[in-house]
Amino acid sequence: MESSDAGADTEVVEAVEAELSAYMAERGLTASDALPADAALAGVLTEFVSRGGARLRARCVWWGWLAAGGPTSGDAARLPVRLGAALELLQACALIHDDVMDRSETRRGGPAVHAHFTEAHRRAGWSGDAAAYGFAQAVLAGDLALVWAEDLLRTVPMDTAVRRRVEGLWQSMRAEMVAGQHLDLRLQAERSDDPQAALRTAELKSALYSVARPLAVGAVSAGADDRTIEVLHEFGRRTGLAFQLRDDLMGVYGDPVEMGKPSGDDIRSGKLTYLTALAVQLARRSGSPGGEARVRATLGNPLADETELKAFRGLLRDLGAVQAVEARIAALTDEAAALLTTGRLAPQGVRPLAGLARRIGAAAVA
Repeated sequence: MESSDAGADTEVVEAVEAELSAYMAERGLTASDALPADAALAGVLTEFVSRGGARLRARCVWWGWLAAGGPTSGDAARLPVRLGAALELLQACALIHDDVMDRSETRRGGPAVHAHFTEAHRRAGWSGDAAAYGFAQAVLAGDLALVWAEDLLRTVPMDTAVRRRVEGLWQSMRAEMVAGQHLDLRLQAERSDDPQAALRTAELKSALYSVARPLAVGAVSAGADDRTIEVLHEFGRRTGLAFQLRDDLMGVYGDPVEMGKPSGDDIRSGKLTYLTALAVQLARRSGSPGGEARVRATLGNPLADETELKAFRGLLRDLGAVQAVEARIAALTDEAAALLTTGRLAPQGVRPLAGLARRIGAAAVA
């Protein structure tokens, strides 16, 4: 796989997709030897994973591999591809369970897994609560994705020292993912408006899990030293946090067709993000009568319609929350880009990482 041209990422993603397809087909055949319901669950999970997505974690594994001087072709280059595929299965688990917790009906341009099972129950005219059935089956589908991810990781050939380091990163990543989700739910229940708590949640749920740890996994698998891992970790933490802040903005202002999920769900659910936490704080400090009440009237209102959401978006702009988040993203991406000049990373890895920081920083909300 060539690393110097714009098509390199496409080649890597295609390789990851092929690895996932082959692995899930093999596991699906195994499932078909059990009860038919097991095979159906495997089929739904396979369809969900096959919808694609950004494959950011898999690409970060590859970029970490390149940054540590890993070869771009040959049998050795399959190692980061297989590790990336395992991470994408772990991500499937996270997305399926996240949709259950958030009651989101769509994902990646199709029905969320729980919505699929709910509709299947209704069409079949089965007894019991269709929605409860859908949620329960989605939990199992997410569990199955986690099992497949763990199993795939164990099949990746690595020497003992590398495996020990990779598995240590994997364990940290899983724990941080769960801790971030737990904190997210708790802060939402508390109706917290603490921007620092929102940033910590974003760091756990996205910065470390989505970027920093996958970069480190790729670099470790290529035999990187501790200082190289440290540089990549700090780059990934900053870039990943900027990525999540950008994602929060797109969750409010983005095009639902492009995102593959509705815009405004985070507003209706009252999810604490750095954007909404800043909005509450800025409204409180503005001295404007009823400013905070206006924010809270829509934030967390599950019945908010499009007119209310449009007014809320305008309110966030008027308060300066959007501008403040954009400024934080710019600072984070600038800091991340500066880390790439330390001379610790191989040039073939610097190029895509610089591109990642540049894209996140440039995609400002209009």
